[in-house]
Amino acid sequence: MSLDPTTLLAILAMAAITYATRVAGLALAGRLNLSGRAKAAFDAIPPAVLTAVIAPTALATGWPETIAAAITALAATRLPLLATIVVGVGAVVALRAVM
Repeated sequence: MSLDPTTLLAILAMAAITYATRVAGLALAGRLNLSGRAKAAFDAIPPAVLTAVIAPTALATGWPETIAAAITALAATRLPLLATIVVGVGAVVALRAVM
């Protein structure tokens, strides 16, 4: 197996740019002084990302995933984010074992 130097360079460049984007986001977020609506919008980013990841799985797969997504949504109304993730993972594992 051989690796073309151009391909390797492209992969390394993409990795560096991805890493730089993440580091820049962390560096800039620490400098922001948010209040009001801007703070609320910034605080909504983690649940929005989780929803974007979970929704296609819940709607495009089988019944265990759809039911687990509903259980997770209910848990999200009462629990913190980490606990909600644990409930969601537990629900999908249990439902896949049963169904």
